Amino acid sequence: MEYFKNKWHRWFGQPEKPISIPFQPDVGDAIRRGVLAVQGIDFCVDINGENHHTSKFHLMTRKVDRCLVVRRGQAFKLDLLLNRPYDASKDAISFIFYVSDVETRGPSHETSAAVPLLEKGSETIGTWSAIYESQVDNHLMVSVTPASDCIVASWRLDIDTKLSGGSSLSYRHPLPIYVLFNAWCLTDSVYMPGHSHREEYVLADGGLMYRGVYNRIKPSPWNYAQYEKDILDCALYLVRKVGKVKGRARSDPIRTTRALSAAVNVQDDNGVIFGNWASDPRDYSGGTHPLKWVGSLAILQTYYEKKKPVKYGQCWVYAGVLTTICRALGIPCRPVTGYDAAHDSEGSLTVDIIKDDEGNTLEEFSNDSVWNYHVWNEVWMERPDLGSEYSGWQALDSTPQETSEDMYRCGPASLRAIREGDLQRPYDAAYVFAQVNADKVLWKYSGEIQPLKLMARDSVSIGQNISTKAVGKMEREDLTLTYKYPERSREERMTMENALRKSESIFARYYLNDAFNDVTFDFELRDDIKIGQDFSVVLQIKNRSVAESHQVKGILRVDTVTYTGVTGDGVKRSEFNMKIGPGAKEDVKMMVTFDEYYKKLVDQASFNITCLATIVETHFDYIAQDDFRVRNPDIKISIDGKPVSHQEFTVHVKVDNSLPIPLTKCKFYIQGAGLEKQLKIPLNESVAPGEFATAQFNLTPPWAGKHQITAKFTSKEMRDIDGFLSFMVAMPSGANGTN
Repeated sequence: MEYFKNKWHRWFGQPEKPISIPFQPDVGDAIRRGVLAVQGIDFCVDINGENHHTSKFHLMTRKVDRCLVVRRGQAFKLDLLLNRPYDASKDAISFIFYVSDVETRGPSHETSAAVPLLEKGSETIGTWSAIYESQVDNHLMVSVTPASDCIVASWRLDIDTKLSGGSSLSYRHPLPIYVLFNAWCLTDSVYMPGHSHREEYVLADGGLMYRGVYNRIKPSPWNYAQYEKDILDCALYLVRKVGKVKGRARSDPIRTTRALSAAVNVQDDNGVIFGNWASDPRDYSGGTHPLKWVGSLAILQTYYEKKKPVKYGQCWVYAGVLTTICRALGIPCRPVTGYDAAHDSEGSLTVDIIKDDEGNTLEEFSNDSVWNYHVWNEVWMERPDLGSEYSGWQALDSTPQETSEDMYRCGPASLRAIREGDLQRPYDAAYVFAQVNADKVLWKYSGEIQPLKLMARDSVSIGQNISTKAVGKMEREDLTLTYKYPERSREERMTMENALRKSESIFARYYLNDAFNDVTFDFELRDDIKIGQDFSVVLQIKNRSVAESHQVKGILRVDTVTYTGVTGDGVKRSEFNMKIGPGAKEDVKMMVTFDEYYKKLVDQASFNITCLATIVETHFDYIAQDDFRVRNPDIKISIDGKPVSHQEFTVHVKVDNSLPIPLTKCKFYIQGAGLEKQLKIPLNESVAPGEFATAQFNLTPPWAGKHQITAKFTSKEMRDIDGFLSFMVAMPSGANGTN
């Protein structure tokens, strides 16, 4: 008994404080007549949290009004305090669960469940159940299992008690029970085999996304923070209010994630993130530049508090926030980056880029574009609507690019359907297919009365190095072959050509008619150029003919470019005119200095390098392009001593100034478990060239296990600088069990 008393006092206050039964008429009379009365419920948060992998949720750890968070299809324990011992021969107990935001209460309604208490050893499959486990005096231990296909929501609980042949009472618990999707349950439609995969794609609250360019991949840390204050409530709000998912549809991960892909953007509703892709930093006034976000925490907490879109986001911000929401709800989810990602606005399954004689892109002729990279999501689930072979990872994209069924949303699209070219399979497989597997066609425009001239076709570069964080490691995993067959393979070309022949685009039909290849152009770019350094561009030209010489003239140019492929200011250009003998190679070199490129940088310090050339004798036009990025320094993070849960320690952050000019208006932004809000640390002094910007702060980890600190650094002169530290937190000496 002492155990129960101590536990009860911990949950419901001091011993002298009476436990009140919610008011009902005739309660006292019913009790006097012997009706069993529920006086309170212990949610058994510690053991349920451990068994359901939910112990880190703020709802479970806060000091006041702790709520129970569990996963469907799996039993959880309730300890009922009764006014007298339960007697199965005369007492009947029913548990009435109903979705909190739905008023209707009753067993016939799809958003509620009436569950009678069954004897120990009773078996139920797939449905709600409540099984007697044990009893000590007035404490009754019950094992409750939500249906493995029940609605994912916060649920309320009433307990009805009835005396055989006599009166009845009803107890309403004041706090909700949150029921999530369950990747551990074999009969849940999001079941994921493999402990390490569930740890990574459901439980991990920090990780990496990938940005940069295909040949200079940049790992970027992100704090998902799905356990923190208000995040789970915000996720459920987005499904219910913004996504407008009703009734039984809230039990379906297909319907839920499709709605969330629209709810994260603002195009159709009062969604989470207001997108902004302006190249001028002044156009981000009134909000936060996307490069300054450290993770999802501040975005979702601000949104949930104000119920208004947060400014501003770009693709990786949308993907990071959607990862947080899905993992909070229990749906396995990961962010995925594709390099040289196509935006096929014509539905032609090709990306058509039109250039003038100087190599400028003529956007007025085509809305197609190639992004240096694009970040979207994958979610794991069964696809009973398509067939079991289409289950598994599904592409999902919340960046507002094109409409799907009159809304800015995309997916879930089965990766099997994308890889096989089954483009009619819902949802939006054709768009994702083009994004990672389209062919790029380059045309030359020479005037209104001249036809477009096909300069080059590229069946390889779109959809390179499709990347995500590896399971259990802070490393990159390549997913390219899950989206398409190997480039130039027979299967890849057959899949692409079959899809092209179904296209109605005039570009697609013309593309199938002609092809040629002559002189080749390749770029040689130095690796690991840090911002502040000069860099050189080397164009290698090779004459593949073994018999004829070729006179080649052209332009080599370097332009700044946003990651979405929009060209900014020209940095430098050089003209060349040379004769290349049979089988010969020639180099064209151009040096670009810091002073030439620095003030023209846009976005994420990326450049587009273009060669536009003509073979004089034949009038054949050629174009070659490549991407290049100068690297920003990384934030270095260190900690004092060996961290222990619930014990404060000091964290140090620093970053070097690689520019030949001072850094001003410097700030660090920090997120990590133990920080309920994003931490902002402004620096009072400028940072001289070659010196370090430094700061420190204190952190108290709320639990033992793996943690991640994620940091951003910004200044007036240099942006997009981040860093992370993954580390293990020990349990306090002498402690056991969960924290």
